Amino acid sequence: MFDFKYYTPTKVIFGKNTESKVADLIKEFGGTKVLVHYGGGSVVRSGLLKRVTDTLDAAGIKYIVLGGAVPNPHLGLVYEGIELCKKENVDFLLAVGGGSAIDSAKAIGYGVANEGDVWDYYDYKRQVSGCLPLGVILTIAATGSEMSDSSVITKEEGLVKRGYSSDYGRPRFAIMNPELTMTLPDYQTACGCTDIMMHTMERYFTNGGNMEITDALAEGLLRTVKKNAVILRDDPKNYDARAEVMWAGSLAHNGLTGCGNDGGDWMTHKLEHELGGLYDVAHGAGLAAIWGSWARYVYKNCLPRFKKFALNVMDVKDEGTDEEIALKGIEAMEDFYRSIKMPTNLRELGVNATEEDLVTMAHKCAVGVGGEMGSARVLNEEDMLNIFKASV
Repeated sequence: MFDFKYYTPTKVIFGKNTESKVADLIKEFGGTKVLVHYGGGSVVRSGLLKRVTDTLDAAGIKYIVLGGAVPNPHLGLVYEGIELCKKENVDFLLAVGGGSAIDSAKAIGYGVANEGDVWDYYDYKRQVSGCLPLGVILTIAATGSEMSDSSVITKEEGLVKRGYSSDYGRPRFAIMNPELTMTLPDYQTACGCTDIMMHTMERYFTNGGNMEITDALAEGLLRTVKKNAVILRDDPKNYDARAEVMWAGSLAHNGLTGCGNDGGDWMTHKLEHELGGLYDVAHGAGLAAIWGSWARYVYKNCLPRFKKFALNVMDVKDEGTDEEIALKGIEAMEDFYRSIKMPTNLRELGVNATEEDLVTMAHKCAVGVGGEMGSARVLNEEDMLNIFKASV
């Protein structure tokens, strides 16, 4: 194992009707003027946004609202939010929604608390020295952004999608009511489950520092999400399954399942960022579409981990060579994706990529990671292109 730092300062309020506690939490963390940031119309149609603002009104907390966060959240809206916060003297951010609203709010918080262009942080030119305090009411179990240090933003010019991580961006509190996820379309629920599992798998398929206890936590989380994703496919209103998946989403990306290892692989995410940036696909679906091609490209370089995954997560029988077992595990994972109607290649994702597109994505990915990256196997631009080609 390797030495590690584990830092999870987010206060979690989990359960039914917990959104009613939002005003008390904002006051607890010093908020007096709030930007309520949300995405599309779902929080409006469901009545959640009005319940939230009514609660703030009753508590005497001043607020302004900014909607419009979209999947693969846009830098342009971040700039708008930064200017609005400065103009209105906002001292607290409340993201109501899923990862897109939360990531956008984090970027707004960085832009308010630091001088200069906020994109510099996502372009790896500078590091933040603070962030406007942020709270979350979660409506989609997927990205884990409600407890993580990371956010992902898309710059419209050039369709560049980049992530940035800083402990300053960790939310002060996260309100998690599984009932709020019951209005999600089945496709978004499945995308969320895929993203949750991938956050754990990125930390699992590594070539250094693995710990037995961390592996056990990761494998248990993966089995739990896999089981409950199927339950939610057949019974979308199942509260217990929603609760299991929602809590798993937070644990998958707050650092817990990476304690003691080398930090994770993350190349499936980096490859998908280029898909999301160019084609604006749902993040979870993009991950599912690229994972099998990545796995078959790297498994020989990380064979013990892929064998362990096959046996302990995918219930493959311990029969045959290590390589045969590993390949059966990859196949079983793809079968699971298909069972919840997730794609396993770009064609199933609805992406008809040209050769030029593949070359462009591989080049942008290589630039984005500084040339090469990976733990299961270190990948360079040629490797990235080969994986994209295999996923067509």
